[in-house]
Amino acid sequence: MRRRVYPASSTAPIAARPDWVFAYGSLMWNPGFATPETRPARLPGWHRAFCIRSEHYRGTPENPGLILGLLPGGVCRGMVHRLPQDGYDLVRHYLWQREILNDGVYVETVRPVVLSDGSTVEALVYLANRSHLQYAGKLPQAEAVRLIRQGVGTTGSNLDYLVNTVEQLEAHGFHDPSLHALLMAVRSLPPEGEGGAPAPEGGCLRKHGGAC
Repeated sequence: MRRRVYPASSTAPIAARPDWVFAYGSLMWNPGFATPETRPARLPGWHRAFCIRSEHYRGTPENPGLILGLLPGGVCRGMVHRLPQDGYDLVRHYLWQREILNDGVYVETVRPVVLSDGSTVEALVYLANRSHLQYAGKLPQAEAVRLIRQGVGTTGSNLDYLVNTVEQLEAHGFHDPSLHALLMAVRSLPPEGEGGAPAPEGGCLRKHGGAC
């Protein structure tokens, strides 16, 4: 059987018009549009990783943060948001602006995702663009921790981004061991004034589930 070729682009929105968008990072808790429906889902063949240096949303060019992307292999658990039919093109334009034109180290594509009832739908997916200058790959944990602790951008601290991702996954019954290990490593360092690197402005070193 011939392997299916999916449309993919980092230069212009793809022509495909799927009904869903797959969320695995900040899109889970902040889609930025009114969605008629959100459902747990998994994306086979890809996994989330902190592999992109953020110079806009969670950092600056001088002090970049580190955000999530999708890399080949494994499976990624997250959610799908249904795209509204009224204003569909406006939402697609918003997603392109958000994912590609700002921090956008991503490639827009469409992939089959599996819902919790076992059915499959096609969804808009944003994969890490591994040819982009901000693509960092899988960094040593110490370097990832350093970037996450320092990163503050237009949408807040990098640390809050990590905490929110873990909390969203747990709220839906998902456990990502790599994210938990990274969060524990961040928390293992003392905050400012106790011999460690300063905590990011607007961030926190809260215990999981606590308030900032």
